[in-house]
Amino acid sequence: MTKRQSAVVARARTVRRRRMIAVVLLAAGVGAVWVWAHRAAGSADAGVALDPTGFSPGACVAIAPTTGDRHTTVFLDAGHGGLDPGAVGTTSSGATVDEGKVTLPVELDTAALLRANGFRVVVSRTTDSNVVRLTPPELSGGELSLQGAHDDVAARDVCANLSGAAVLLGIYFDSGASPSDGGSVTTYDGARPFSVANHRLATLVQRDVLAAMNGQGWQIPDDGVQPDSVEGSLVPTSSSSPIARAAASYGHVLLLGPADPGFFDAPSQMPGALVEPLFITDPFEGTLAARPAAQQVIAQGLARAVEQYLAPSKAG
Repeated sequence: MTKRQSAVVARARTVRRRRMIAVVLLAAGVGAVWVWAHRAAGSADAGVALDPTGFSPGACVAIAPTTGDRHTTVFLDAGHGGLDPGAVGTTSSGATVDEGKVTLPVELDTAALLRANGFRVVVSRTTDSNVVRLTPPELSGGELSLQGAHDDVAARDVCANLSGAAVLLGIYFDSGASPSDGGSVTTYDGARPFSVANHRLATLVQRDVLAAMNGQGWQIPDDGVQPDSVEGSLVPTSSSSPIARAAASYGHVLLLGPADPGFFDAPSQMPGALVEPLFITDPFEGTLAARPAAQQVIAQGLARAVEQYLAPSKAG
């Protein structure tokens, strides 16, 4: 998702090249083996599709907790997928990294951690697929049309609302015009009735994900917590079509934002945040995004933030 080029993002990061040893050590460790075994065990529990007729196969799936039951649901969205690869980056070895392919394992790892702590989890997708069940107007030359891109994001909010979730968390990765752009950012919407809760969740996510990553010695820059008016729509706006013009004037991230009659009629009904923990267009951060053990580190930060956000208040 090509977005802002802020002064924070643009600062020099020559120290990053010294961090490559952390990636080498990570790949050589046993963490990746454990992660893949953990995912394989989780995938055996296919969950329950909440609306098989309204979503693609494997999309909008509810998965029960594996330990205890807090009677609380968390909605996790793995950004992009299927005909929408999202941003495209490269690893330090030159391998291609598609955003939609690396958000999925982070989502599934986060779901497994939350389920082990008693949460019911609903995920937007369980495979490399679109979320909405595509129809001809949503396709153009074998790719998503602008309408399709809009509907695929909007379908995630429909799923979140259908799930009855207490919290929504979008998992995406960032991209920049320069390979030196990097860092972690979390976005929230300040225009919703629950904007204070949005900001609190985003602050916890940014803090805990960054702490998890930098606890590995990766030195990921902190690009902060941003209102979604800075980030803009997730729908491409390069066209002059009516939907592109509507997306350009919307002024929010569709996953998080309020209703806009005629453009977006079913916004999320719960507090939410969208995290982009790494720039996949930076070779160092792209390498991390593609590594199973690093994906698990990000998931640990995400799960910790959600658990803290949903922890019972000790006040009174």
